[in-house]
Amino acid sequence: MQYILDVTSFILKGSVITFKLYLVTAIFSVPLGALCALGKISRFRILRWFLGLYTWVFRGTPLMFQLFFTYYALPVFNIKLEPFTAAAVTYSINYAAYLTEIFRAGIESIDKGQYEAAKVLGMNYAQTMWRIILPQTIKRVIPPVSNEAISLIKDTALIAAIGMPDLLRAAKEVLVRDFTITPFFIASVLYLIITSFIVLIFRKIEKRYSVHE
Repeated sequence: MQYILDVTSFILKGSVITFKLYLVTAIFSVPLGALCALGKISRFRILRWFLGLYTWVFRGTPLMFQLFFTYYALPVFNIKLEPFTAAAVTYSINYAAYLTEIFRAGIESIDKGQYEAAKVLGMNYAQTMWRIILPQTIKRVIPPVSNEAISLIKDTALIAAIGMPDLLRAAKEVLVRDFTITPFFIASVLYLIITSFIVLIFRKIEKRYSVHE
């Protein structure tokens, strides 16, 4: 029992990086995704084309490849980033691309009559989006955003590939040291606990918004 507690404590120390990366990615990818979604439905053709290319590239290539490019390839162009910074930039841009499409679809799912009604009330475009469209969009995008939030906690395991001490790497170190699969069982339980907590949070958010419908 003491061994399990010691291993769990060691793995949890490794999970600090996992949580930091998760938080930073969430903070930057959500507003970036929202802004890009608004850009994709704007009247500026060049902006729509650029954002379309951005989402196509980052959704169409593996996250691991993007991480390797940021950490190993950018130094060729004299852009050298620390491991955590490289991971944070890569994950934020990658997840923002997915959230862009989620938010865009959510905005475009709102009935066009809402825009016409807002125009009759004298609202400009910004007021219409902020007061009418976006609040309704949030309700509709909660489920897919929840899925992305769960995927993110699992994708953080990829940072071990650039030598960062995350939750999974800590478990692997114990496995190599002690020749036992116990740390992997502990890591899987921790991942399940974290993802279950995320699901619970989004269920509460979804329930809160459904009450105000």
